[in-house]
Amino acid sequence: MMSAKTFKVKLTKSPIGARANHVGCVRGLGLTKLGQTRELVDTPATRGMVNTVRHLVTVVE
Repeated sequence: MMSAKTFKVKLTKSPIGARANHVGCVRGLGLTKLGQTRELVDTPATRGMVNTVRHLVTVVE
């Protein structure tokens, strides 16, 4: 069985004061604290969420 491709996302800026849908995307990615890093499966849905909040997160391939 092949393992799914993943990438890491780090929350670098606070979503306080951001639009409601941006806050929802950050929460949906599983990021709750500043500086927190999550490893996510590379799907079009997660890529879209990361693209929406690209000004709040850093992506490590």
